[in-house]
Amino acid sequence: MCAASLNIERWRASEVVLLDIARDSWGDPDFQQLVAGFPADTRQNAEALIAHVEDLTRRDVKAVYLKQLQGHLWTTGFREGDLKTPLFDDVVPTLEQWKATGKTLAIFSSGSVQAQLQFFSYVRDGSSTRDIKGLFSAHYDTVNAGPKLEKTSYEKICRELGKDVSKVTFLTDNVKEAEAATEANVYAIVVDRPGNAPLSDESKARFTVIEKLTDLP
Repeated sequence: MCAASLNIERWRASEVVLLDIARDSWGDPDFQQLVAGFPADTRQNAEALIAHVEDLTRRDVKAVYLKQLQGHLWTTGFREGDLKTPLFDDVVPTLEQWKATGKTLAIFSSGSVQAQLQFFSYVRDGSSTRDIKGLFSAHYDTVNAGPKLEKTSYEKICRELGKDVSKVTFLTDNVKEAEAATEANVYAIVVDRPGNAPLSDESKARFTVIEKLTDLP
């Protein structure tokens, strides 16, 4: 799975939902309360708000007020069918195969556990959706595990899963996360999907790099 690419696709859909809500409900006190944490100059009108959201998303700035808005949009969008989780074609079949062979699958994301549960409840399946939460034994975020750039977070996850760190593989599209996992003696693999930031020659030499989950040995 490529978190960066998925975030972009999710936010493209979320921004459509947000723009509709902002335009239709700009004067609604509930909506104004929802965006009250945004900088004042971005709350002048719907277009200014959307432009700010697009800028934060493009720069991958994880502002607290943006995460709060994101959670609201996902809840509304998924519930009303405006959002469906896009996954690369190799993801679900590979996860199902791993699960069937007895592997323990867990998610560690900067998105909240609640957001993860929503995300995996509405995975795009043709014109419909499917719930794949049952594939995962645990969900972790920066609240219940710790920062993704600190080795102690990975040690804690392995400890709670009852797994030796040397027996755990962590897949990520973020080299700094791979470095933190490696410091904890977790085997880190970098997934290089379309739309990801280019990898340096040093990163390619240091980590195993795959383009899809089926590339794993």
